[in-house]
Amino acid sequence: MGQELILAKAKNPHRRIGIGAAEDVQKVEASVAIANSSGYGRTTIYNDPDLMVKALENGELDAAVRGGLDSNLTMRALKREFALDHVLRMAILEPRNGRPFFFAPVGVDEGWTVEQKLELITLGARLMRQIGLEPKVGVLSGGRHGDRGRNPTVDRTLADAEEVVKRAISQGIQAKDCEILIEEAARECNMIIAPDGIAGNLIFRTLHFLGDGKALGAVVLNLDKVFVDTSRAKSSYLDSIALASALVGARKGIETKPQ
Repeated sequence: MGQELILAKAKNPHRRIGIGAAEDVQKVEASVAIANSSGYGRTTIYNDPDLMVKALENGELDAAVRGGLDSNLTMRALKREFALDHVLRMAILEPRNGRPFFFAPVGVDEGWTVEQKLELITLGARLMRQIGLEPKVGVLSGGRHGDRGRNPTVDRTLADAEEVVKRAISQGIQAKDCEILIEEAARECNMIIAPDGIAGNLIFRTLHFLGDGKALGAVVLNLDKVFVDTSRAKSSYLDSIALASALVGARKGIETKPQ
């Protein structure tokens, strides 16, 4: 699902989207103006993360985008309002001249255990299927299988990847142990799981900020509402607003689909 497909699915002027703004209010206002004129919902700007998250929780908004709000304050508001003990996010990345893929973990505190990685995969697969994609997961580790024994941390990531793949397959999800070969994973898979939150955050920032790749936003997976996290370094939030609108449409389509 690349940017073009997202934009095609986002068209609906009646979807109510909220987006946060802080010091970057002009950038947010410019993004909102284009989004509204393009028919990607009706987007309202919030300067307070608590107010935006509360509006999402009580149904005043169909979806919310972090935009320029502080990450810690916004994630704290999400946890408090929705009674979450943790937040799991999955980004949609499109490398320059490459195929788009879903990617996690992107937070430094996410994806450190087999259970956390499996939760990301399970919820990410549900998200992908909602928008009509069948997940094929590539699980990364800190080395090749032949590197086993060189370093205990590498050994742990290799063992974790093998266990994650085995459990994902047992749940009916296509999964492959890609070792450290991220280039292979990007060619063959549409969901990639990094070894841990630090590696994931570094991969995300390298592809997006140094490699000129597109980052449409990171969807909060363990939430029954649509919330798209963003980087304040983005030059525009238009694609993230469109992603939020497209996901609202996908979820409503699932809810109204005849059984």
